[in-house]
Amino acid sequence: MPLDALIAEDEELLRTALVEQLRRLWPDLRIVAECEDGASALEQLAEKQPDLAFLDIRMPGISGIQVARALGELSPRTQVVFVTAYDQYAIDAFEQGAMDYLLKPVSDERLLATRERLLARLPSARNDDAVLERLLQRLGANQQRTDAPPLAWITASNGRDTVLVMLEDVVYFRADNKYTTVVTADGESLLRTPLRELLGALDPQQFRQVHRSTIVNMKAVAAVSRDDSGRGVLRLRERPETLTVSQPFMSLFRGM
Repeated sequence: MPLDALIAEDEELLRTALVEQLRRLWPDLRIVAECEDGASALEQLAEKQPDLAFLDIRMPGISGIQVARALGELSPRTQVVFVTAYDQYAIDAFEQGAMDYLLKPVSDERLLATRERLLARLPSARNDDAVLERLLQRLGANQQRTDAPPLAWITASNGRDTVLVMLEDVVYFRADNKYTTVVTADGESLLRTPLRELLGALDPQQFRQVHRSTIVNMKAVAAVSRDDSGRGVLRLRERPETLTVSQPFMSLFRGM
């Protein structure tokens, strides 16, 4: 039976190249989703339940590491193949964890070898959650050391005025067409940066995407609950409204 695969890579040229390479070297593999960021990868994993997920480690906002951590809840049978630029620390972690990985640019030889290993394991294989979690902790620690410092403040528009907004004062960000609305306890202002671009510059420990159109400051959240449909509901400390967490993003709240 043909296998299904999801590709998550934020750089369009690299994503297209990997898709074409897979179609050439693994013609009976069905690519059911091509994702440009971690948010869409979570949604497509929950919907498509593919056999394989090729995940770029570094994506803006929700990284490939976070997507892999969510698999146990969203799509437990999906096998992960990490895709990464050369990083000896990451390679050592993959080798010790016996995980499949591809180095950019992906060579035909490496992809063929990975295909053979996967075919030998699938479709009955399941991820070893303990091994995967240890690997993700190591990769996450390394990524935090090498990432640029997150933003501390932003400039936004409030009518004719340009205002300085400290990130610690933001309650949440909401997508507004090509712009982003910045919501604080005192009101709203407009940021001329798309939500997806903004996400990559925020501290992932403090700001989490909870919906395709919403990023929330976790320090501003008073409580997290689920409604009857399984969607999350966030109650805020300093705002009267509640925020909806779409089902794929609830996996990021495990352990809370």
